[in-house]
Amino acid sequence: MESTGRFRYVYIILALLAALFVWNQLGGGSTSTSIPYSAFEVQLEEGKIARVVVQGDQLEGSYKEPVDGHDRFVTQRVDDALAERLRAHEVEYSRRADSGLMPALLWLALPALFFFGLWFFLLRRMAGGGARDGGLMAIGKSKAKIFVETDTRVTFADVAGVDEAKLELAEIVEFLKHPQKTARLGARMPKGVLLVGPPGTGKTLLARAVAGEASVPFFSISGSEFVEMFVGVGAARVRDLFEQARKSAPAIIFIDELDALGRARSAFGGTGGSDEKEQTLNQLLVELDGFDASSGIVLIAATNRPEILDPALLRAGRFDRQVLVDRPDKAGRVQILEVHLRKVQLDEDVDAGRIAALTPGFTGADLANLVNEAALLATRRDALSVGMNDFNEGIERIIAGLEKKNRLLNAFEREVVAHHEMGHAVVSAALALGHAVHKISIIPRGIGALGYTIQRPLDDRYLMTRDELEAKMAVLLGGRASEDAFFHHLSTGAADDLDKSTNIARNMVTRYGMAPALGHVTYDSEPASFLGQTAPGLSQRTYSEATAREIDCAIRDLVHEAWEQAHAVVTTNLDVIKAGAERLLEQETLDGDELAALLATVRKPAPADLT
Repeated sequence: MESTGRFRYVYIILALLAALFVWNQLGGGSTSTSIPYSAFEVQLEEGKIARVVVQGDQLEGSYKEPVDGHDRFVTQRVDDALAERLRAHEVEYSRRADSGLMPALLWLALPALFFFGLWFFLLRRMAGGGARDGGLMAIGKSKAKIFVETDTRVTFADVAGVDEAKLELAEIVEFLKHPQKTARLGARMPKGVLLVGPPGTGKTLLARAVAGEASVPFFSISGSEFVEMFVGVGAARVRDLFEQARKSAPAIIFIDELDALGRARSAFGGTGGSDEKEQTLNQLLVELDGFDASSGIVLIAATNRPEILDPALLRAGRFDRQVLVDRPDKAGRVQILEVHLRKVQLDEDVDAGRIAALTPGFTGADLANLVNEAALLATRRDALSVGMNDFNEGIERIIAGLEKKNRLLNAFEREVVAHHEMGHAVVSAALALGHAVHKISIIPRGIGALGYTIQRPLDDRYLMTRDELEAKMAVLLGGRASEDAFFHHLSTGAADDLDKSTNIARNMVTRYGMAPALGHVTYDSEPASFLGQTAPGLSQRTYSEATAREIDCAIRDLVHEAWEQAHAVVTTNLDVIKAGAERLLEQETLDGDELAALLATVRKPAPADLT
């Protein structure tokens, strides 16, 4: 603020000097005109002069009547003898006044002041006014956003569905509030806490809740903000960040997306940008070793890719504690929904438990988005409150995509899609997977879905048996089997079903050891991923060509067995599929009691047909 004031004063001084110069050049601001001394003598003899004031060699006066539009005049007196001689030769003569000291000083000072002002302006632009403006001179300053207690406004009451993580972080809060209690028995608080989990599970929210509960300053920065095109900038920003935190201790430093900064270093060293990242990481490791846990500084970081972090970051004494922030289970989803539903006007039929049952695998961010989608849908239809139908529609929009009502199918395509979707539903009902069919529709959605069948799991599952995997493949192939049974042809509509069923069979053979001919051996290592985020193409084959052929044959046999199982269920329930397809063609959507009554008539095929 002070530098801004000084900058304004420079402009004011320059303006005053310019005004003074103009004032001096115009003769103090009078309206008089400067005339030669000879013209003055002529006007004097003609009687045009009304009044004269003599000041040294300068004569100022006024006319009786305006001359050339001027009321006043000024002239410099010339020596009488010289004037007489000049007049004798009819020469016009005048005298120039001395410029004085002030104009000379102005002519000398103005260029210097101009260049000084220009230099000062450019210097301020390069400095950017401080670290927060990101100027060139402040490029080594930390870009961390600093939140005080009133800015954070997030507590553990705002975080739901991650009770275990909250218990782990509650110790951090207790240490920041009462450090002497932790040190009473000689315990040392962890220097760093690493929050690990899929995107959208609330890692950043948890870190802010710790700061809100502890009522301490919260320094928040992303890992990518340490890296710049200039060498050494990242390391300088790390030093500046920890220096600011030490001045504000007790405090919390939160680094989001740590993988952008802490990626594992190469065994052969780096060049260019890679070398800059390694320098930044080395500085972070030094800072972690350099501060004492009793100083009241806690480093919290978040990442969804822990497998690529440098091992030096994860050793004891740096990030001592790793906290998993996983996708919530059904009870956790209920808690998260209750937090978000408090902000929405709801109908009486809305039940958080029913919504949670329909959203397995949803993260906290997904559930927040669902509540917002439902509120937008209710607003669109000018409702006074948000109903359960709005939440059902919101789930379909998130899972299957937007309805494409303008994508018109011809009569034959609609009939094929209706039988296809009924095939999925009937096979699922017959094999009793524990996934109740919630809704069937032949309205196109998303990019390529011409219809969809939504199944609702009865509970959260964390492992599956071979029979359940085979039944899941059969359900995926049920739509294709229904097309074959009714139309005696195969279409491209089952491409996604074939891809998913083939992947299940491949995992059963290569990772789960469920192919008897190949034994209890894995032929494919765990992909370099975390919590379902796979990285294809990174696995290395460690078996022979003969074994590869056996794997291919085992995958093909598993898919074929699932196809036979689905075909047996379809041929046993042709009447149910036909009745359901006719209703779908009329109504486009089946759900609720009507769908439950229809699927209740599904019959299981005879054991001989299933084998």
